[in-house]
Amino acid sequence: MNNKPKYNLFNNTKYALSGLEHVLKTENSFKVELFCSIFIIIGIIFIDTTLSNKLILLISGILVLIVELINSAIENVVDLVTKEINPLAKNAKDIGSTAVLFSIFLHLTCWIVILL
Repeated sequence: MNNKPKYNLFNNTKYALSGLEHVLKTENSFKVELFCSIFIIIGIIFIDTTLSNKLILLISGILVLIVELINSAIENVVDLVTKEINPLAKNAKDIGSTAVLFSIFLHLTCWIVILL
């Protein structure tokens, strides 16, 4: 399969921004998580802890957004492949959602450990 375009920094940036635009228009979960991240970042700025702890909270929060993007990509590919109810399609989507759930648990655990 040779549908891979030649590498170009500007085109690749355009593709990434196009993907972000698509997610912001179509994925409610990502929009909710992005909205929550605004308050999380404000909280990170104002809590009294070390810079390394603040970085841990920031990175684990960004990880939630990254995993949600990957989950959205998985869901789009599954929907492209089949519109029918298929146990493997359901499993793929459920596993992607589990990855998001685990990343949220990780982020919450970081907050709990740092605050305590």
